[in-house]
Amino acid sequence: MSDPTLTIIWAGIISFAIGAYVVMDGFDLGIGILFPRFTVGQERDMAMNTIAPVWDGNETWLVLGGGGLMAAFPLAYAVILPALYAPLIAMLLALVFRGVAFEFRWRDPEHRRFWDASFFTGSLVATFAQGITLGALLQGIEVQDRAYAGGWWDWLTPFSLLCGAALVVGYAMLGACWLVMKGTGTLHNKARRIAILLTPVLLGAIGTVSLATPFVDPQYYDRWLDSPGLFVTIPMPLLVIFCAFMLWRSLESNYEARPFFWALALFVLSMIGLAVSIWPYVVPGSVTIFDAAAPRDSQIFMLIGASVMVPVILAYTAWAYWVFRGKVDEAGYH
Repeated sequence: MSDPTLTIIWAGIISFAIGAYVVMDGFDLGIGILFPRFTVGQERDMAMNTIAPVWDGNETWLVLGGGGLMAAFPLAYAVILPALYAPLIAMLLALVFRGVAFEFRWRDPEHRRFWDASFFTGSLVATFAQGITLGALLQGIEVQDRAYAGGWWDWLTPFSLLCGAALVVGYAMLGACWLVMKGTGTLHNKARRIAILLTPVLLGAIGTVSLATPFVDPQYYDRWLDSPGLFVTIPMPLLVIFCAFMLWRSLESNYEARPFFWALALFVLSMIGLAVSIWPYVVPGSVTIFDAAAPRDSQIFMLIGASVMVPVILAYTAWAYWVFRGKVDEAGYH
């Protein structure tokens, strides 16, 4: 029998891990998405050097989120995985291919054009697959007798494709703002121009997904328009518009760090809206976190490990970002 308090704690840990992954891996996937926009040579080398010390560590949070879901909510894992095999496998293969390309473009300069294309393709496919996964989860998964009861292609819908496209825009914005903060010279200027152009596109993408979500399932209407969700629904559009305006203004004023944090604020607001929409479900409309939770003894055992490892990961991550703070010059870290 699971413990409700421990279940909520584990839901918070996994949500934090997923949020940390989106924030930290989002900008380096965004750099990959924008890669063809940068000139071969100095701009591309500098763009990759801005993420060289941290990109692989960022993906630690994906492992924690996925592994934590399997251990803390095994029923949800057993339902979600077969329902989303295709986009999840595409995401993982793209991340592997992207990682190989990241390293080999430096060690195999004769084929650098191929590895650059692979880096872009892997980043784009991984991001699009993540967005499709989110959209497919939001639109609901057919469950019967505590097992997935849908078909192979149920994940492929206009709404899931819309979420995939929106996430590509969002990650591209994070990548551009990261390069505004870390890049110099022509790369900095080009990234700033790209970010200015992407700001209204990102705002439109957030608005479109938000307007489409209630039509996916009537329960979202109730969650957004009834208390306590109403207290989030009313100020949320104003907060999104305010953050988008501050993002655009900081870019126009040529600030370096502020645009990145305003872009992160838009992602945080989006994740809050997502949490309000699906709570307390882990599979919307079918399985709650309490239905899917592991037994109490398992929760306690895993929590002991998490209470040690999560602070260690956070400390190492903070140390790595501190050590490699500041601008990146042409020499970089390679």
